Amino acid sequence: MGAVTLRVGNLDRMIAYYRDAVTLSLLSQDGAIAVMGRGTTPIVILQHAPELAAPEPRSSGLFHTAILFETQAQLAAAVYSVATKHPGTFTGSADHLVSQAFYFTDPEGNGIELYWDRDRTEWSWAHGQVEMATLALDPNTFIGEHLTETGLSDPGAGNAIVGHVHLSVGDVPTARAFYVDRLGFEATANFGPSALFVSAGGYHHHMAMNTWNSAGSGRRRLALGLGEVDIVLPGADDLGALGERMSHFGIETRHDGQTLGFDDPWGNQIVAHTALPA
Repeated sequence: MGAVTLRVGNLDRMIAYYRDAVTLSLLSQDGAIAVMGRGTTPIVILQHAPELAAPEPRSSGLFHTAILFETQAQLAAAVYSVATKHPGTFTGSADHLVSQAFYFTDPEGNGIELYWDRDRTEWSWAHGQVEMATLALDPNTFIGEHLTETGLSDPGAGNAIVGHVHLSVGDVPTARAFYVDRLGFEATANFGPSALFVSAGGYHHHMAMNTWNSAGSGRRRLALGLGEVDIVLPGADDLGALGERMSHFGIETRHDGQTLGFDDPWGNQIVAHTALPA
């Protein structure tokens, strides 16, 4: 997954939150657009759009952007940073068997997951489905066990990427038809009629869609919140094949020679490309 673009009302406040609390770096800023990330990897792109209103309640859009850390120590440093600088934004934590995760909401209501993956050899699969659960994970215990002196002095050290993106949608069957049957992801977990997890290459999930806050929602109106989800493909042949799939299914695309853009059934904008944006 590539960077997630968020349309924001207060750019300065959002830069400060993702930099000072979430421990991302400001990689670049060009007027109304700020790129936040680690190293040279963009993770969240903030697009200033003060003219837009907040999303309507229970509408489709972003559920959370999930930022994947390489080690538990790096995750602990980020969780400790958010907890000390913006404690009111913490919303929960869980051990999902494949990962350990902590959840937050940024100042404009966008969900964030900070997580670390267990080694793939520790994941359990049955009939193409990965075993996941929601088990208790005490944040204070986790921080106490994994926070290091380096994490305290330099919480932004180490690499991180967008591990997955979780969307709020109107219904799961339509999501499956689009993201699995048309876009080509593999379904890796189902939670009844309310949630679907999908991936490529044997990962537990690169994207997920749920109806927990958005059941029955239709196409989004232009609003603050999710602007764009980036999917990074291995090569030009894969991008071309995806374009052919979209055309076959009658899905309108935007193709500039390097990126392929399209909307899902709820108006969530997806952009596929073969290299991370500069």
